[in-house]
Amino acid sequence: MRCPYCGHAETQVKDSRPAEDGVAIRRRRFCPGCGARFTTFERVQLRELTVIKADGRREPFDRDKLARSIRIAMRKRPFDEDRIERIVNGIQRRLETEADSEIPSRRVGEIVMETLREIDQVAYVRFASVYRNFNEAKDFQAFLGELEKP
Repeated sequence: MRCPYCGHAETQVKDSRPAEDGVAIRRRRFCPGCGARFTTFERVQLRELTVIKADGRREPFDRDKLARSIRIAMRKRPFDEDRIERIVNGIQRRLETEADSEIPSRRVGEIVMETLREIDQVAYVRFASVYRNFNEAKDFQAFLGELEKP
């Protein structure tokens, strides 16, 4: 693995341990070129995923983008970073096990909303307000009316 600081071609692994409930390996690395230390994570990837955007563009699935959007929805909620990582892992695994490797962005949003609805209603409403592009207060009212139905 290349050093992110100096670009040296080979780094040394100093420590490895399971992370994220055993679904990843955390490695502490050392660069003999510049002496820097950094951490990498290694995860199992079942297959390459492509997200089909609403306008038809195709993009590789971006796990970090998914994690960012969930962190924003869960900001100032009683959840720690480990819990958020488990949520992201679960959503990614669910996407990887679905029938097709090309997934509409609409489906990704639906899965995130289903997951957040079960976990935290405030985060669910926050995510939905961006995902469904609420423009006015009446959009929120209609959505909250749906939320109260079983």
